[in-house]
Amino acid sequence: MTAKISRINPLRLHETPGYHHITVVETGRTAYLAGQCPLDGSGTLVGPGALDAQIDQVAANALTALAAVGARPEHVVRSVIYVCTADTPVLGAAWKRFTASPLAPAFTTASTLLGVSQLGFTGQLVELDLTAALPD
Repeated sequence: MTAKISRINPLRLHETPGYHHITVVETGRTAYLAGQCPLDGSGTLVGPGALDAQIDQVAANALTALAAVGARPEHVVRSVIYVCTADTPVLGAAWKRFTASPLAPAFTTASTLLGVSQLGFTGQLVELDLTAALPD
């Protein structure tokens, strides 16, 4: 049985730029992905100081992690994007880059975008946390 996923935007809550306020998983198994970082296969930071390059690597890594458990972006039920900035336009640009990437369907679900002061690796500008309802 495939997980039944419902995405809801209650009428009394504000409009969103593409995500849903609520995601409900009725059945199935769940995968919790570790924060995906802008590291290549050898563990080297990709694009130090280049947010777009780092987002592209994070998206690629997330697609690889999802595929490893038989999931695709549309199976994501929760996303949290961490960006090393306090600048609202930079946060908006990060959102737009992710939602234009091959991972885009992952961001139509319950999503959070956060500006943070520091991430785990020197030069790291972005990290992505995903939860997916696995298909059978």
